[in-house]
Amino acid sequence: MNKVRCGVVGTGGMGQGHCEIIPTLEEVELTAVCDIDPGVCKSISEKYNVPGFIQYEELLDSGLVDMVLIATPHYFHPPIAMAAFEQGLHVLSEKPIAVTVSTADAMIAAARKSGKKFGVMFQMRSLPVTIAAKEFIDQGRLGEIYRTSLIMGWYRTQAYYDSGTWRATWAGEGGGVLINQAPHAFDIFTYLGGLPGTIYAKSRARLHKIEVEDECRALLEYPNGGHGYLYASTDEAPGRDVMEICGDRGKIIITNGELSLWELKNPIREFTETSTDVWSGPASEAVSVELEGRPTGHGAITANFARSILYDEPLLAPGDAGINAVELINGLILSSHRGQEVSLPVDRKEYDTLIAELQAGSKHKDAVNVQRVTDPNLK
Repeated sequence: MNKVRCGVVGTGGMGQGHCEIIPTLEEVELTAVCDIDPGVCKSISEKYNVPGFIQYEELLDSGLVDMVLIATPHYFHPPIAMAAFEQGLHVLSEKPIAVTVSTADAMIAAARKSGKKFGVMFQMRSLPVTIAAKEFIDQGRLGEIYRTSLIMGWYRTQAYYDSGTWRATWAGEGGGVLINQAPHAFDIFTYLGGLPGTIYAKSRARLHKIEVEDECRALLEYPNGGHGYLYASTDEAPGRDVMEICGDRGKIIITNGELSLWELKNPIREFTETSTDVWSGPASEAVSVELEGRPTGHGAITANFARSILYDEPLLAPGDAGINAVELINGLILSSHRGQEVSLPVDRKEYDTLIAELQAGSKHKDAVNVQRVTDPNLK
C-alpha cells in the first residue's frame, strides 16, 4: 500500500475543506465521499471524480476506503466511527470525538477492540509552539504546576449560528462555544496542564440568539492543590488567545500562537523556604527555543495519520486523547447547569441525564439560512 484510501463522511464546510486538502498530500488518496444531502453529495463527488454515497453505511461497505475522516455534526461521530471499526477501517474524527464522555468511552473501546488506528483532528498539536512547550514540561523544566489559565475570546456572527439547523442547539450540536470552538484550546490546555479535579462554572448566551452558551467562565482546582481559571466565548473582537501554565520551576505563556518560556534559577518553594533576603525573589531566565520548521494544520494531522497506518508512525493526535477535551466540556456544562462544583472524571450517568433533559427542551430553529461554507482560515 503506497497511499491510504480515504473516504470523507460529511461534506459540509469542514468536510469540503478536508476534500481540498487530501489531494495535496503524498500519503493519502481521496477515494469516496458521503453526505446526506443528495445535491451536495453529487456536487462534491463530481468535483473530485470519486464515488458519492448518501448513507455512510454504503461507503463503509464499498471496499473503496482504508480509512474514514468523519466531519459530520458532533452527535454522529461515535456511531459512524464504531461502524467503521466494525468494518476493519481506520478512523480519523473531527473534534470533538463525541458529545458525551459515555459515548467517547464506547468509541475508544471500539477502537481498541478493532486494533485499527484512531485519531482526532486536533491540528494545534502539530504546531511547533505546542511541541516545544510539551517538551519543556516533559523534561521536568516546568516543575509541579500550581496555576493555569486559559482565555479564549473569539467571535462569531449571528449569521454563522443561523447557517445550519443543527448549529447552537442541544439536539443538534450538544452545546455552543464549549463544544464547537473551544475543543482545540481545551485539548492543548489539558495536554500541557492536565485535567483539573474539580470545576465550578457559569455559562450563558450573552450576545447571540441561541439556546446554548456563547460564553463560559470557570474556576478549576487540580488534584495536587493547584488552581486555574478558564474563559471561552464567541463574543469578543479582536480575538484573543492566552494560555498560562505556571510551575515551581518555570512558566509557559502562549499568546495568540506566540510562545514564551521562563526557567527559574531556584524552584519557588525552595527559594521561599531558604532565602534570608526580605525583598528578593527567585531569579528567572527567558528560554530561547528554536522552533522546528514542520508542516502544520489539518493536512499535517491527516498525513501523520496515514503514515501511522502505513509505517506505524506515532500519532500526533491519538483518538483516545480526545476524551480529555470532552471531560472538560461535560464538566463545564454540568457545573453550569447544576449550579454547583463537579468532579472530574464526570459522572457518566449524571451527564447523560442532563444532556437528555437539554435535548428534550431543544427547539426547532425557524430562522435558518443554510450555508455550507468552508472556513477561509482553514489550514
